[in-house]
Amino acid sequence: MSCPSNAFRYNGSFCSCDPGYWRQPNGSCALFSGGEWVTNSGVSSPSIFLTTVLPLDNIRRFTQSQAVLLEATLAVLLAWLLFCFLLRFAPLHSRRRHPILFRLRWWISRFDFFFSKEHWLEDNKGVVKRKTELGGTFSVASWILFIGLLSALLYQMITRRSIEVHRVIPANAPDLQSFVNDMEFNITTVSSMSCSQLRGLGTMVIGTPGSIGYKVSPLSAYVDYQCQNTSRGPTISLKCVRCQVQRSNHYISWKFVDTPNDPAMAVGFTFNFTTKDHNSMHMNFVSGSLIANRNTSNKSRTFRGFDLNILEIHLFPLIYNNLHDLKLIKPLVHDFVSGSSFSEVGDLQASLLNPNDGLVNTVLHISYLSDYIVAMDKENIMGPVSFLANVGGLYAVSIAIFLYLLVQCEARIKKLHNEDIIMREIRSQIRAQRNWEKLRKYVMYTWHPNMLDVKNNSTGKDSLMIDYCCGSGCSKRKQLSRQDSLSLDQLFENSNTSENANTKDEGRNKQTNISRAVYASQSQSDPL
Repeated sequence: MSCPSNAFRYNGSFCSCDPGYWRQPNGSCALFSGGEWVTNSGVSSPSIFLTTVLPLDNIRRFTQSQAVLLEATLAVLLAWLLFCFLLRFAPLHSRRRHPILFRLRWWISRFDFFFSKEHWLEDNKGVVKRKTELGGTFSVASWILFIGLLSALLYQMITRRSIEVHRVIPANAPDLQSFVNDMEFNITTVSSMSCSQLRGLGTMVIGTPGSIGYKVSPLSAYVDYQCQNTSRGPTISLKCVRCQVQRSNHYISWKFVDTPNDPAMAVGFTFNFTTKDHNSMHMNFVSGSLIANRNTSNKSRTFRGFDLNILEIHLFPLIYNNLHDLKLIKPLVHDFVSGSSFSEVGDLQASLLNPNDGLVNTVLHISYLSDYIVAMDKENIMGPVSFLANVGGLYAVSIAIFLYLLVQCEARIKKLHNEDIIMREIRSQIRAQRNWEKLRKYVMYTWHPNMLDVKNNSTGKDSLMIDYCCGSGCSKRKQLSRQDSLSLDQLFENSNTSENANTKDEGRNKQTNISRAVYASQSQSDPL
């Protein structure tokens, strides 16, 4: 039979995967690349009101940082200033053709909330509150800048409302005895081996070899252990309920040996170490994958041989003062020392034929860092008073920036001094025109349309009277009003020559009503 891909033949009729590859249950060889170590903690502070109401996780994924909020604020601010700058090129006096542009400029001036005052005072004149288009532009820009900075401040308050403070406390025996946790350690030897090849698991060495406190004890006296076959290889589990770690080094060793048709070889290890408080769900854990040291070359390697594969794990005590003095032991993978391994097919093939290399040695070294205890606490970096102070500072800065720009613009551009007066005059002219149009429609639908037929019944002076809405001759209202009444008298005299005296009186009454309506239309005001 032929060997699968990424495999070689040894001992005549057996197949083995290349270095770094392991045989899967379906018979193919797969490369094991390992992975990153993951350290996580299930310990969290009590949630505040904002974390229970607002979707903070979605906000964090959307924003990622304060830079996104500040960039969005800058983009909106520049878009608003550019819009107002382009709108100022719209001619004010083209109100007949483009009334919308004048309305936009007028309503922008109505948004002048912060800078509505008399910027240039003249002698012997009172201070008059005025609203300018430039002031409205900068007022809205101040609001945009303030809202953007306030959102960035709220983001900082929510995501970084507190800092974690670590304090180191010297440890003594009573303090260390109070650390009682449930511990579990799982390690999988990634290979095609099984638990039937396991040897030597059952003893634990306490203390440093050669020292006075050195001793060998049965492993079952401290932890419950077992081996399970998985799809990735044999998994060794060590469990300890209400475990109180002694203040010394612990060594647990085991090995896998060759069996007929099943050589002892592995491509790596996956592990998971968990410590949990027995009375709550708080926990600490570390997990990851281990592969051979590739400092000398980037080639994949396979573990096999007499040299030990040593996994060093440190345990150190933690006290969480913010969680009612919760006491947890935190695991930390300190180092991994790889043992015998092969990266060349020829070397691995020769090792499979050598019975002295037929094992995979593994040692778990656990040390308890009991000299000091780390006390952790959460401290708020922003209270209500500091938050209000920051909000007030942002508000003042937002207004001060655009107030400075407003003063500089009005000092250098003299046309800006009276721009509000010009806009009010134009708006008054538009209002007068609309009132005159209303009067024309009133006369047309009340008496007869021919009475306003300018081409047939009006003289040159009458046409000037009807075009009064254009704003020309604003200082001669009384003279034009007399012309209006005289023109209307001529209209009534021409239309009522064949009627009796009573109908003439009624026509004069109608003429009087129309004249009064003319005076009323010139004095009324209508919103734009």
